[in-house]
Amino acid sequence: MNQSVVVGRLVRDPELRETEKGNKVTAITLAVPRGYKNTDGEYESDFISCVLWKGIAENTVNYCHKGDLLAVKGRLHSRMIEEEEKKRYVMEVIAEKVNFLSNKRKED
Repeated sequence: MNQSVVVGRLVRDPELRETEKGNKVTAITLAVPRGYKNTDGEYESDFISCVLWKGIAENTVNYCHKGDLLAVKGRLHSRMIEEEEKKRYVMEVIAEKVNFLSNKRKED
């Protein structure tokens, strides 16, 4: 079973893009605090990349901005990126559902 739930704060405002086939998409990063302190007695955060498609992407762009708390339910996905003849793998959450836990509507 491949399911993941991530709750964190948006690192930056989401931006809507459109693919060549006309699908709406946005990529967001959530800062997720760890449940324990490091050796210096401070809490650290993990930064989780998430990809949102179609209506989920549009709603998130319209209603959320940097610092808002979101819950993303989806599946983990890995993909390979080639840069300067080097291959690296990226893990990201492909969103199936997004809950806005704190937000304000963007001003028109």
